[in-house]
Order: sequence, then structure tokens, then C-alpha cells
Amino acid sequence: MVSTLLPLETWGLFSSGKRPVVISGPCSAESREGVLGAARAVSALGVEVFRAGAWKPRTSPHSFAGFGEEALPWLVEARAETGMKVMTEVASPLHVEAVLKAGLDAVWIGARTTTNPFLVQEIAEALRGSDLPVLVKNPMSQEVALWIGALERLADVGLKKLGVIHRGFTSCEPSRYRNLPYWQIPISLKQQIAGLPVFCDPSHIAGDRSYVSEIAHQASDIGFDGLMIECHQNPSAALSDASQQITPAELGRLLRSLEHRSVSVEDGQMQALLDDYRARIDRLDADLLQTLAHRMEISEQIGLLKKEHQLSVVQPQRWEKLEERAVKNGADLGLDADFVRRLFRLIHQASIERQF
Repeated sequence: MVSTLLPLETWGLFSSGKRPVVISGPCSAESREGVLGAARAVSALGVEVFRAGAWKPRTSPHSFAGFGEEALPWLVEARAETGMKVMTEVASPLHVEAVLKAGLDAVWIGARTTTNPFLVQEIAEALRGSDLPVLVKNPMSQEVALWIGALERLADVGLKKLGVIHRGFTSCEPSRYRNLPYWQIPISLKQQIAGLPVFCDPSHIAGDRSYVSEIAHQASDIGFDGLMIECHQNPSAALSDASQQITPAELGRLLRSLEHRSVSVEDGQMQALLDDYRARIDRLDADLLQTLAHRMEISEQIGLLKKEHQLSVVQPQRWEKLEERAVKNGADLGLDADFVRRLFRLIHQASIERQF
């Protein structure tokens, strides 16, 4: 059970009080000069927490995996020069021990590590007795229980400065993004765990620097507490995740364009208008559920007919035509193709199960 979390304002990382708070820096700590140069650049933009990966979990053993413990003094030096707090990713107890010894200000646990309860437990034990803020990235798959489980393991050893980073989910669905956001998942998580700070990592969701700004704006509009954005002085020369890192100039434009949105309404007239819109949505939702229930009843009748005439439940050609028509009709109505495709695949799956 995750409870009694300390508010983000008490962590000692952010002092400005602005929302969303921002963590930024290169994907990996590639050199002392690169770390210091990036730190100076993002600090000049008002960023309060600097990030750089000392250890990088890579798919190929031949890819750049970071300088490890050697890079930690670079982060400490960046803090001394700029005044920013500094953090890095940890994926083992040895990483935690090195970070605690170096005196870094915070850590995050990556998506691949979150997926492994054994590793998370070992990291939690290594952090026992410390006061270090820890941010947990979502697992690569849509297994929210793993995400919550990681937080529980950390909370069970006494950590209270806990938050999460939404970096999107791996999917086989076609998309322009590297990882699909599935915004409803982090929103639901925040509702389930009171006081949980939620950050967004638009760099890993986008996978392409041209989409980082739009993802960051969506997260800000939703009301996320913070953003973790990868920023490199020369992204094309980066040794990891080159395509998704933005330059300090691009980061500056992004930060200037962000607008803080309040989660509460103080204007009475606006509240009345919102109530009216929400009442309309409630009525439409009720109609939608009634329509879906009727559709499932028809699917069940189709299933009985197929069984009577020895027809297979799944009819691929029929489904392909249905999905194609739904996407086309949805586009005519201004609906996103990916949304329509995901929606109708869920409906189709439910229909198949109803026909068994």
C-alpha cells in the first residue's frame, strides 16, 4: 500500500512553485565537457533539476552503455557550478550505492527495471534508510500492477518522496510515436494513489524530436506535475537516443510556450458552463453504453447462428472491411484513426468473446 507520500514541494528539488516543473539534460552522460555544457545551457533556461544517464540499459551489448560511476563526479560538478539538483537512473543496488556515495539529489528507475520485481526489490533494499527522491517509470507493457508494485516496494522500505514518470507503452499498433501514451493509465494511477506526483517523459513517448513539444503540451494540459525532457547541445552526435533529443534553443521555445492550467475552477459562470457540458457528456455516455449493449446482444445472436451452421466465430474478411469502414467514417467525422482503430478492436474482441 502506497500512502503518506510527501508533497513534491517538500522534496527539496524544486523551488519555483511553477507547474509543470521541469527536469532536463542529455540522455546519457557522454563526457565531462558535454555534461557541463548541457548543464549550463538548461540552467540558463530556468531548469532546476539536471538529468543524465550514467548507466544506460541498451538492447545491444555493443551499444554505448554509459560511463557508469566515472560519470557521477561530472554531475556533482555540474551541480556545484549551476546550482541545479542532479539525478541519474539506477538499475541495481550497486548503482544505488554509487549514487548515495556521490551524493546525487534524486534517481529514477527505468521502464525495463520496473518490469522486474526482483531488481526493484533489491533497489528498494539498497535505498532503505535514505531520504532520496525516487521517480519510477512505467513498465514497457500496459501492466499497471507492476507500476504500482514497484511503488509499493519502495514505500515498504520507508521511502516517502516517490513519484512516477509516464514514458508511454510499447505497442504493436501503428503510430507515429515511439511509445503510445495511453493517457488514461497515468491519469487513473494518480486517482488511485493520493498525492502521487506524475511526470511525463515526452522524449521517450515521441521517439522523434519533432513530436516532443506536442506531447509536452498534452501532458501540461492534462495537469501533470512535471516534465522530463532530453536535451543535448548537438543531438545528431548523441551516443544514445539521438533522434528524440532536442537542442537548448528548442527547449527554451517549448518552455516559453507552456501554459499552466489550474485543476480547480473559481469563476462561477465558467463552472456553470462546465457543468452543462459535463451533463451532456453524461447523457451521451449513457446512450453509448446502451448502444454497445444492444450491439453485444446482436453479436450473441450472430454467434448462435454461426454455431448452428458450423461457421467459425472469427471471419477475417468481414472484420477487415468493418475496421476499414470505421476508420474512414471516423476520419469523415474528425476522429483520430488510431483512436477509432483501437476502439473497434476492443469492441470486436468483446464481440468474439460473446459469441463463444
